Amino acid sequence: MNRTVMMGRIVNDLELSATPNGTTCLKFRIAVDRNFQKKGEERKTDFFNATAWRGTAEFISNYFGKGRMILVEGEFQTNSYVDKNGNNATWYELVVENAYFTGEKANADSAPANTAIPASAPPAPAAAPHNEASAADKYDDDYPF
Repeated sequence: MNRTVMMGRIVNDLELSATPNGTTCLKFRIAVDRNFQKKGEERKTDFFNATAWRGTAEFISNYFGKGRMILVEGEFQTNSYVDKNGNNATWYELVVENAYFTGEKANADSAPANTAIPASAPPAPAAAPHNEASAADKYDDDYPF
């Protein structure tokens, strides 16, 4: 199973692009601080390439920006290629399937211009009606066993 979760800061300006067939794509990098540091040393940071597709790419592009903290989840992949000097090389990237807010409040310096919920967004679903009493009503403060 290949499941990777990272939380870090976006280090580049976000530019949504599209493939020739119209599929939206967003490539970005995140800086992730390491949990452990040796005594007397500065905390080390690792930088990771990330790619999001379709709705996830649009979500990140609309609600995040350079400098913002983001939590991403997806599959870590490696791709081999030949560089411009003819050497074999490997590209590492996280293919983002889900992105989450971290609870960090946006400030004017790091928030994208379009942070409002778009007018075309569907309304939040209403709670489903139910006819049965809730679990609390059924047991009336007694344990159910």
